[in-house]
Parts: sequence; C-alpha cells; structure tokens
Amino acid sequence: MTTDQEISMSVTETGATVWLTGLPSAGKTTIAYELAGRLRADGHRVEVLDGDEIREFLSAGLGFSREDRHTNVQRIGFVAELLAANGVKVLVPVIAPYADSRDAVRKRHQQEGTAYLEVHVATPVEVCSARDVKGLYARQAAGEISGLTGVDDPYEAPGSPDLRIESHQQTVQESAAALRALLTERGLA
Repeated sequence: MTTDQEISMSVTETGATVWLTGLPSAGKTTIAYELAGRLRADGHRVEVLDGDEIREFLSAGLGFSREDRHTNVQRIGFVAELLAANGVKVLVPVIAPYADSRDAVRKRHQQEGTAYLEVHVATPVEVCSARDVKGLYARQAAGEISGLTGVDDPYEAPGSPDLRIESHQQTVQESAAALRALLTERGLA
C-alpha cells in the first residue's frame, strides 16, 4: 500500500543526469555506485547506467570506431534524459571520449529542461594503467588490443566540467561526498 508521503515524494522528486567521464580504470563506476548508495539511503530514486552493461544490452553490435562510440553515447544520453525527466537521479559512469558526443548529450538535456552535470574523473593514465581493473592496459601493452582510450585512441578531457574529481588523491568516499555536495549545492539532492 502506498502512503500519501510516498506519492508526494515521487511526484516532487527532481531528476538529474550525472555523467562521469574519464579514462578506463579511472574510478567512475566505483564512485557512481558509492554515490548511488548514499542517495538511495536518503530516499532518492537512483539508477546507474554502467557503460559495460549498456554495451552488452543496449549497444550490442557496436564497435569502438569514433562513429560507434558516438552512437553509444547518444543512446545512453537518451535513456539518461528520459529517466531524469521522470524524477530519477541517473549516474552515468561512461568513458565517452569525445567532447562533441558529450556536448550533444548536454544539449539534449538542456532542450528538454533536464538537469545535467558533467563530472571529470581526472585520473592520470599511469594510475589507471596500474589499477587496470579489466586488464585492458596489459592487453594493449601486449599488442592484443588497440584503440584503448587515452593510450592509442584519443580522450578529450572536459574543458570546464561541473566537477573535477582526482580519484588518485582521495578515497572513493571522499569523491562521492564531493559529488553529493555538488548535487546539494545545485538543489538536486
């Protein structure tokens, strides 16, 4: 049974898309899930659109050419905006290496009047390579793969993100707290 308070809360919830961009193994997904837990604990509706899951289920068949990466980012941006427009805090930890692709997502949100924050998880490639969560850097170094973002494929860092997190200089909890503070400051949490 739904209470009046639950109905009121769901009707007045302000959605937003928080796009976490950065190199592979920068800490985007880890920070997103930490923040998601904090937001849920405070009663917010939250979804994490993990880049790996999106590639498997929504963008299966796309490769890693510039055009395919752009298509992938636009699909994710569409779903994120749709959810955010309906009162969900959408956390999007996706590499999204090209500025024009991220800008198109931002513009879509602006056209729809939906809040959008871009967060650059600015971890140096040397740190990402040492973390190598998925073994991508080792595979690239061994010549098994090519086109690794930030190594032999470009990554266009955001020039003026809403927040820059240097995850190599703070804990996951500190990173999530900084992002939560930004959401609060903007009236979104």
